[in-house]
Amino acid sequence: MGTHTQVALITGASSGIGEATARQLAAAGFIAYATARSVEKLAPLSTVGCRPLQLDVTDEASMHAAVAEVERQHGAVDLLINNAGYGEMGPIEEVTIDAWRRQFETNVFGLVRLTQLVLPAMRARGSGRIINVGSGGGEFTFPLGGAYHASKYALEAISDALRFEVAPFGVEVVLIQPSPVQTPLAAATLEAIKTPSDSPYAPLVTAFRQMSEASAASGSGYLTAEAVAQSIVRAAQARRPRARYKLGIMAHMLSSARRLPDRWWDALLRAMYRSEPKSGGSSQPSVKRDA
Repeated sequence: MGTHTQVALITGASSGIGEATARQLAAAGFIAYATARSVEKLAPLSTVGCRPLQLDVTDEASMHAAVAEVERQHGAVDLLINNAGYGEMGPIEEVTIDAWRRQFETNVFGLVRLTQLVLPAMRARGSGRIINVGSGGGEFTFPLGGAYHASKYALEAISDALRFEVAPFGVEVVLIQPSPVQTPLAAATLEAIKTPSDSPYAPLVTAFRQMSEASAASGSGYLTAEAVAQSIVRAAQARRPRARYKLGIMAHMLSSARRLPDRWWDALLRAMYRSEPKSGGSSQPSVKRDA
């Protein structure tokens, strides 16, 4: 990626993976532009050598301004880390179409547009690296996560196409596929499910909450934001980075399990969610209670 000091632009850096990545990149000697919708939330990062910058991946003018500022100072972005994102959870039937649009505006369309904005200068320089923070959940889908998983599946296709398209110009593309990560945003995702108590999907949501809370409490299979950031920094510094970095045991196990026949996969999910159809032929899920 060249011998000059590398300039990194990190989205979604106010907390979690983005914040940890910005800190570690600055410590590794990068000029790290930490961005978020609210620049005030980036104040702690300015004390560790990061450069706070306002950037909202759902706002065209905001993205233009951020990229223009970095290019004015340095000529080009050397390293773009597309990290901004969140998980919209709920039954397909009940997640509003506006919520679906917000999910894709943040997780997909914002990422694509920001990538489009940094690429001309990268191509002109003949070098650059784009790291997309996807998910192990881009290779399998949990019930109630249709919107989120769909956005991460989209990122798989985008990264694959982009990697081939920009390779002749010296630009590399990397996809990070972490297992679930313990972050404040992950915890808030559970609380954000808006399914009412009288919904036909309420038992499934209850089972999902129980499974998620038990798993998070045990910490089994979960990654820390710092661990994911370490892998991102390794990918940023590698002379020849891999196309994909699958992180954590859950990402490996579940993507492998998804290659099972569909009936087997569905049986695995029923066991995980502890839900089953009610008697009488109804397809409405109910939570299986221990005796």
